[in-house]
Amino acid sequence: MGSYTAPEAARLLRTSPLNVNRWLGGYIYRRSGEERRIQPLWPTQHADIQEHLEIGFRDLIELRFVKAFLDAGVGLLAVRNCLEYARECAKDDRPFSTRRFQTDGRTIFLESIERTSEPKLLDLKKRQYVFKQVIEKTFKDLDIQDDTVARWRPFNGKQSIIIDPDRAFGQPIASQFGVPTVALAEAVEVEGSAEDVARLYDVPVAVVRDAVHFEDGLKRVA
Repeated sequence: MGSYTAPEAARLLRTSPLNVNRWLGGYIYRRSGEERRIQPLWPTQHADIQEHLEIGFRDLIELRFVKAFLDAGVGLLAVRNCLEYARECAKDDRPFSTRRFQTDGRTIFLESIERTSEPKLLDLKKRQYVFKQVIEKTFKDLDIQDDTVARWRPFNGKQSIIIDPDRAFGQPIASQFGVPTVALAEAVEVEGSAEDVARLYDVPVAVVRDAVHFEDGLKRVA
């Protein structure tokens, strides 16, 4: 099912570990001298690990949608309401990463808002457009198998790099060769050229360069 710590997931999602911990670990805050607890959006696939937050591949993809919605201006309360209703519709605890959400996500979102007591908090016309755009854009680099997301092509949707929970514990790898992208990128720093690393790992130069650009992009966000 893949395995990621909060920092590892945050790196791939291009967000902060604090956000990942708050979304899936919950948090406590004080208001008017009273302590309040905000529950996690859902229990992780590795909820049995108590020492630290550990999440699975499906968790990662769900969080990718959560972040995309928040970045588009959809509030966390609306996302939480949509998540709750989507679970009922998709009959899946992680509905954002299902084929059902790919096809009916916009409708599910609008119906989830109608079920809340404060629909006027949202500009529905704007939000339904935003939701449609987020769903279409985010699913473009995801591969669906057996009605759920099975793989993520995280480098501009290219086939050269893939995140697959069945391979390398879900870490980014060169898809046809299985070499972790971080290993290829670090090797280029040591060897001095993509061509030398390509010969060393028996991987096409273009794939090595994609790995370097992908890893550099993650560093820039961090």
